[in-house]
Parts: sequence; structure tokens; C-alpha cells
Amino acid sequence: MQMPEPRGAALRVGYVPGVTLTKWRTVWADRFPRQRLDVVEIDQDDQRRALDAAEVDLCFVRLPISTDQLHMIKLYEELPVAWAAKDHLIAAADEITRADLTTETVVTTLTPFHIDLVAAGEAVLLVPQSVARTHSRRDLTYRIVTDAPSTTVGLAWLKDNPHELIDEFIGVVRGRTANSARSTQERAAKGLPTTPAKTKAASKPSAKSSPRRRGRR
Repeated sequence: MQMPEPRGAALRVGYVPGVTLTKWRTVWADRFPRQRLDVVEIDQDDQRRALDAAEVDLCFVRLPISTDQLHMIKLYEELPVAWAAKDHLIAAADEITRADLTTETVVTTLTPFHIDLVAAGEAVLLVPQSVARTHSRRDLTYRIVTDAPSTTVGLAWLKDNPHELIDEFIGVVRGRTANSARSTQERAAKGLPTTPAKTKAASKPSAKSSPRRRGRR
């Protein structure tokens, strides 16, 4: 039987290609400077397995995914794009439809092999826009496919995961403030600091708030 993680253990967060964690990592580092956050990129085909195998505590996943024994928060929708060689015919258009791809070999799996096929002009990758942006190359370009279905990115975690910092990370992703009643109560119940660490900017008194010395009359 797997024992619960000790308080203070690093929180492990996975993410599929295309997801950017910068803003959430920044908030976490500011709010919980002593709590380590480990992030790792997970292949989309491995997103459920990584959660089941406890390789990560939470994962930014791309739907569809089986939600059996999972908690799931849907976060945002992604636009679909056709990713092709820079000299491909679709580069001449501002946006395209699926009809423009009927004569193309369309692939949806992001691997070095498939990217090389696209660069050689032998295939077109149909991927979320965030993936094309993250893995951009000078010899490739992409165009939005206006009538292709969008994809959804969500945050998932196992219902029986005992890690005590999962709720705190969910609060960060949801935009919960450090001083919200729920966040404060949760931290107090877990023995965590109930006030966020002060930043350097916050610790310096402003010129307007500093008392002025009055001269003698």
C-alpha cells in the first residue's frame, strides 16, 4: 500500500505539449517559496498512465481522457491548425477549411518522425495552435482550420491522491487569491503558513505613505 506523501514533499505537475505553465509557476513560487514544484512534459498518449502510475500528482491534460477515478477541471479551448512546410500551398491563405486538406496526408501524432514528414512536404499535421507555437520552426508554418473541432485543456488528478498541496495548486490555477478565506483556512488546517511571503516591493514603504517631518514654527 502506498503511503501518503509527507508534508512538504515536492508537488509533481505534468503537462502535455503546448501547455504553458509560466504564470502558475510564478504565482506558486511567490506564494509558497519553500514548497518545491516539479514540472515534467508528458506525451499526450501517456497522460492517463502517468497519473495512474503516480508519476505526477496533477497533470494538464488534453481531452478526451477517461475520467474514471479522476477529478477534472476544464480550463480552456484550443484552436485547431494545419502545420505544414513553409512553402506549402496553405501558406498562401490566411485560414483554411478541412476541404483544403482532402488531398493531403493528414497526421495528428506529434513525433520527430511526423514533423520531419511535414518539413519534407509529405504530410500536414493537424494539431492545437498551442502545440505549433511551442514547437515552432523556421521551415514550418501553420494556418487555422476554421471548421475543425477545437480541443480542451484541463487539469486532472486522481481522487485518492493524498498529497496535501494539491488543493493549493488548484487554488493557484483557479485564480484564488492568497488572502481568500478558503485558501487561508486550508493552509491553517494543514500547518502551512497562513500569510503569503512578502515580496521586496511590498516590504518597502512608498514615498506617499512615509510620514513627512514637519519643521518647527
